Amino acid sequence: MEDRVASGGGYRSLNPWSKGQGGFRAAMFIFVFTALENIGFVANMTGFYLYFYLVMHFDISGSANTLTSFMGSTYLLSLVGGFIADTYLSRLSTCLIFGLLEIVAMMILTVQAHYQKFQPEPCDKSPCVNGGKALMFYSSLCLLALGAGGVKGALPALGGDQFNQKDPKEGKALASFFNWLLLSSTLGATIGVTVIQWVNTNKGWDLGFFICTILTFAGYIVLSLGKPFYHKRAPGDSPLVRIIQVIVVAIRNRSSSLPVNPGQLYEINDKNIASDEETISHTNQFRFLDKAAILRQGTNPEPWRVCTVTQVEELKILMRMLPIIASTILLNTCLAQLQTFSVQQGSVMNRRLGKFLVPAPSIPVIPLVFISILIPIYQFIFVPFARRITHRPSGITHLQRVGFGLVLSIISMAIAGVVEVKRRDQVIKDPTKPISLFWLSFQYGVFGFADMFTLVGLLEFYYKEAPSGMRSLSTSFAWLSQSIGYFLSSVFVELINSITKRFTPSKQGWLEGIDLNKNNLNLFYWFLAVLSCLNFANYCFWASWYKCKSDSPLSQLLLSKVPSGSSPVPFHRKEISMQNVVGTTENGYGISTPGLVEDAAEKQEEK
Repeated sequence: MEDRVASGGGYRSLNPWSKGQGGFRAAMFIFVFTALENIGFVANMTGFYLYFYLVMHFDISGSANTLTSFMGSTYLLSLVGGFIADTYLSRLSTCLIFGLLEIVAMMILTVQAHYQKFQPEPCDKSPCVNGGKALMFYSSLCLLALGAGGVKGALPALGGDQFNQKDPKEGKALASFFNWLLLSSTLGATIGVTVIQWVNTNKGWDLGFFICTILTFAGYIVLSLGKPFYHKRAPGDSPLVRIIQVIVVAIRNRSSSLPVNPGQLYEINDKNIASDEETISHTNQFRFLDKAAILRQGTNPEPWRVCTVTQVEELKILMRMLPIIASTILLNTCLAQLQTFSVQQGSVMNRRLGKFLVPAPSIPVIPLVFISILIPIYQFIFVPFARRITHRPSGITHLQRVGFGLVLSIISMAIAGVVEVKRRDQVIKDPTKPISLFWLSFQYGVFGFADMFTLVGLLEFYYKEAPSGMRSLSTSFAWLSQSIGYFLSSVFVELINSITKRFTPSKQGWLEGIDLNKNNLNLFYWFLAVLSCLNFANYCFWASWYKCKSDSPLSQLLLSKVPSGSSPVPFHRKEISMQNVVGTTENGYGISTPGLVEDAAEKQEEK
């Protein structure tokens, strides 16, 4: 088969689906890479707070803000990786190039942690790092954020590309892929927050960074070795250009009247287009954008003169995604608070496990252990059970999964407030006998479940719902939500302090100072729980409003009638774009295959 360019779909398929490519055989390389890369990334994420404080001599607030800024930047830069993977480089090439930046950054960190001459001296005013030492320090953080973020933007879509969604069996496998991707990430993270943090605490930061560098390098070797087995897609048209074209043409055609029948809107319909290239059905939301698909009389069908229905629907999909993204930001703000305040709580609790002293940065291992246990249970027990009821490959929809995660985050914040009350009461009662560190396992465990449901649900949602030429950029939206959550966490703390100090008798904000026993962290957690309840109500509204690509009754009918192991028969619009006036469903799906709509309606009535 020759390489093709889908003029309406915005991407190119480098090679056809073949027996030796794609599937879980190719995904195994991605799983191994994810585990190895996450050992270093998560170890750094959880250990940087103490590294900034003890080695780089930031104060407490400076360490926390530097960490949240680093994490926010990392997830924000995933958009860069996703955009480049969709537009300029293949997804595999994007991962490898950004991976090189990540390795260089970790080498710089290792050198600075090893040689004291590159480290700042203690000072009275934070930050103490300046001059060439500051350049070395911030350069390593920027390169690490860019490298890790770029990889996160391209990797989920690279993995998703290994499964042919036209095949019902592989459609089920795609739903499982994101679960196993999270499990591999969790296993790597578990090693990072235990073994690597123990090395950092007892053997030195330089050795910990060096081990992370070696493991990350090994991960990229494994990822590159899988190249012969990957089903690869080449980059296509720029997603931003396609979006701008729709907006410009819609404005230019603002005085034109929309046809009563959406089937009269312009669409490219080439019988020679490959069956895996995507034509998106028309929807009735954001009808003003449909004017971009009006081909005015005497106008040549050029990109800046008319857009296809598929191109218009691509923009509609992205617009429908925006409220979903916004509804998950608060959950990630709560996660950022747990990652900072729980470490502080753990440092003043009883951290002994027998004769072993648990390092404070290893506290996040608690939710990781829960997630590692829950994912196989979810995959092998819950999904098959739910699949029999819902007849969906993933058991429940992506949006239902995200909603369940949001509910669990509410419960986690409520539990966190109760645990903080118990911790503080015990300190007041007997400061020599603090409660065990493992009381934090309740809030961390529940939030680990919440993160599992939400993150995997969002990755699957953005991959499946995104236009085929925008899947890297779209899956980056899951990381974008985390980025905004991290950035807002610092602002949120400052805002809470500035408001609450006006009403407390001591004139001190809930979270001011360095003594947790004099703060009101429990009230802050409960306030987050209340906000999360309101956020969940907001999410429910937008989730019910969202119109999924797979909601077409005709599409569902065709997929349900395909025998196991075979691919659904592709269908396309008619060749003549301005004349294909055919029957459409009530939801506005204009599929221009003679007799297909009527047959579908009859079969639906029989069911």
